[in-house]
Amino acid sequence: MKNSSKFLLLWLVGILLSVQGFAQSLTVKGNVKDNTGMGVIGANILVKGTTNGTITDFDGNFTLSANKGDIIVISFIGYKTQELPAAPTMNVVLQDDSEVLEDVVVIGYGSVKKDDLSGSVVAIKAEEMNKGAVTSPQELMQGKVPGLSVISGDGGPGSGSTIRIRSGASLNASNDPLIVIDGIPTSNDAAPGTPNALATINPNDIETFTVLKDASATAIYGSRASNGVIIITTKKGTQGKVKVTYNSTYTYKDPYKRLDVMNADEFRTAMANQYPTGTVTGDEVNKLLGLYSDQNTDWQDAIYQSGLSTDQNIAIAGKAGMLPFRVSFGYNNERGTLKTSKYERYTGAINLSPKFFDDHLSVDINVKGTINKNRFADSGAVGAAAFYDPTKPIYTEVPYGYNNFYNWTLVTADADGNPVYSANPQAAINPLSLLYDMDNHGTTKRSLGNIQLDYKIHGLEDLHANLNLGYDVATTKGSKYVNPNSYQAARDTDFKMIGQGEQWNNLRRNHLLDFYLNYQKDIEAIKSNIN
Repeated sequence: MKNSSKFLLLWLVGILLSVQGFAQSLTVKGNVKDNTGMGVIGANILVKGTTNGTITDFDGNFTLSANKGDIIVISFIGYKTQELPAAPTMNVVLQDDSEVLEDVVVIGYGSVKKDDLSGSVVAIKAEEMNKGAVTSPQELMQGKVPGLSVISGDGGPGSGSTIRIRSGASLNASNDPLIVIDGIPTSNDAAPGTPNALATINPNDIETFTVLKDASATAIYGSRASNGVIIITTKKGTQGKVKVTYNSTYTYKDPYKRLDVMNADEFRTAMANQYPTGTVTGDEVNKLLGLYSDQNTDWQDAIYQSGLSTDQNIAIAGKAGMLPFRVSFGYNNERGTLKTSKYERYTGAINLSPKFFDDHLSVDINVKGTINKNRFADSGAVGAAAFYDPTKPIYTEVPYGYNNFYNWTLVTADADGNPVYSANPQAAINPLSLLYDMDNHGTTKRSLGNIQLDYKIHGLEDLHANLNLGYDVATTKGSKYVNPNSYQAARDTDFKMIGQGEQWNNLRRNHLLDFYLNYQKDIEAIKSNIN
């Protein structure tokens, strides 16, 4: 047994020695340079799958112990990672990783590489945005940017969101960030009838979001950017063949989460306990409760409906001769979960981006148009439905019905003792009456566009002259009517039983003229740049 154990031990030792013999060690000496021939300082050199590594010195040189057959991984921020077999001598040239260095291309006046930025800037590319049934641009970046808060509105179709960057800084002024769309600064409130400036953009047309969060935004755009800046860059034409893209989404929504309220029987019992018979108040309460003794109305069921929406988008992009182009159309239709609420949006966009004079002159033309149609539901119906009497019907005839909707009615007597019925100015209004007896419509038509010329001076290509001409025009028409013979009209002391109506119009025009010179120069000898 002892001899066999010794034999096994010797056999294992032999195996290990043979493995070491095959895994011949070597000393790897190498040099890492960039594509200009300068040595890369501090590049990471690592044996793949191990913790064995080193970094390059001031001249880009390194020394590393490895085994034959190992893979050496060479990496540095801003350059593409390379993986090469281990060799006694390794001379490596790293190539710029443009996707890393130029994530942020626009911050105002000119373009800046990501690694050159000193301010607090976050860029979100198309592939990083939120996916799914997205109908508004703010949904694309929700939860994607630290310090950026997107607070949803009342949940109605097309309702806007409150956008805050680092919470805002003012107690009584606007805390909305500045929205810049393809170089055109806009206000977040856009126009009446439009939730915000982002509502004018089809989410499918957006290429990148860039969020400026600190004082650098004010340095670029002035005091209007004191609450931060959101820069939106839309998709442009491509150099390849013409490509047609179509996407379609359908969404179903259900307001399943409701307030837990009493049903009719529970309400009758509670009122009977609170106001016992035999008292003036108790007798009156029980009389009202007995008007519809078999009625049991769920008012939340009455005001809600299944929400349905569809979003249709088509885009054509490519190159026609020397002209890169992109044309897109979109249609969005939403039926809200609150009855009578509805939203429609039509969008269209054209982009042309030709270049002339050996690419020295770049022309970028953008035109966008949007039509927003809203039917606004009275959100007060949500609270009214939670507190309205479940023992009363939705519809009834006179004397308690107004436009056939049941409502609380005061009963008094005239000089002859005959009953007189009138609207109770202190009572809550039937939730369905709030929705159907008020017609509130709004339509906003908006167009914005610009032509941007960027000329790279011949003989001094690092100097660019940039001219940006743009416009932003929005017209809004709306109306709000109270139906005659409604409970609201009956309580109106000025125009009793007639109803009221109002119409409103709004026109906003903004024009833009920007011209600046921008000089950018990379000085490779000292690893620096002028911008």
